Amino acid sequence: MMNRICAWIVVGGLTIFWFPLGAGASNCQVDRPASGSGTVFTRHLSVGCTEQEREAQAVDAAQVLQAFREGKGIDLSGVILRGDLMLDSLPVSQLPPELDGMKELQGREIRVVPGSMMIVDSVVRGTITHRSVQGLLVVKGSVTFSGTRFEQLVDLSRSVFLQPVTLSRAVFLQESFFVQGRFLRDVVAEKTSFGPHTRFHRSVFQGPVTFQQSKFNGMAEFLEVGFEKDVNVSGTSFKLGTGFSGSRFQGLANFSEASFNGQAFFTFTQFGGDADFHQATFRSTADFSNAQFKGRDDFSSSSFEQGSQFTSANRSAPVQVPSGRKSEFMQYAVIVILLAFGALLIVYRIRRGKA
Repeated sequence: MMNRICAWIVVGGLTIFWFPLGAGASNCQVDRPASGSGTVFTRHLSVGCTEQEREAQAVDAAQVLQAFREGKGIDLSGVILRGDLMLDSLPVSQLPPELDGMKELQGREIRVVPGSMMIVDSVVRGTITHRSVQGLLVVKGSVTFSGTRFEQLVDLSRSVFLQPVTLSRAVFLQESFFVQGRFLRDVVAEKTSFGPHTRFHRSVFQGPVTFQQSKFNGMAEFLEVGFEKDVNVSGTSFKLGTGFSGSRFQGLANFSEASFNGQAFFTFTQFGGDADFHQATFRSTADFSNAQFKGRDDFSSSSFEQGSQFTSANRSAPVQVPSGRKSEFMQYAVIVILLAFGALLIVYRIRRGKA
């Protein structure tokens, strides 16, 4: 009888200790709909998944391409995406009817991503590229890369985005190119970290844009870019050379509290609305030559540590002396006053001595 009692005690104890361990080991939840179901390829991994579990549930780039070929979008969260996603390998298609009115897009080789591209809080190990020089990539659904780390090149040049694009909190460790892109809706990139080279050369933003509190850790090129709505770049830092030359801001251009560590070029830039550079910091040359300010421009409390150039700039108000030069002027003024006061004091003592 005692042996049976001891046996039950042992079994009960093991049961008590076993269930918490089992519960702790099953914190990884995987949302993986059955193959072939729905219009979106979905893979969600919960925050409780370990690195090993994420590796075991990794998504291959070939699976994503196959989903696009089947007319699906993708919805990935908390996953690892392996392999190179070569979007110019998609089949040639017709220009979507939403773009029929854009004559500049006619006659191009068209490839279509039929749905959304959602890669959230994930790690992308391979490249994402669209390198067809004569072709055009059309993304019909929304694009969301929030919180995702891209370890290799991202080149979505010559792409048209019909729905909003969200890059907030994303980290681009390598180059990110959006050359000649067209963004029909809003673009949100708050607290986003860009890598050694970022290019939006000759892109067009038809909706509002924000890069608020983002970091451009390398070269940032926004040359000949069209901003048709308000742009918010407040609190953003540019570590190396930055170019907005030849760009057109039709709405508010908000660069307040932005910092430029390298050379900043705004030559021949057109500011159709107000230009706010309040408390902006320029630690190297700032060139606004031939810029046109059609609205109000605010450079109050801005700092130009290496000087500024406004040669032939067309401004709506008289050129304001940058705060850096103001402080320098004040220092010289104080020195002159002290020297004059000292000279008067010497003259006074000499005359008093003679008396």
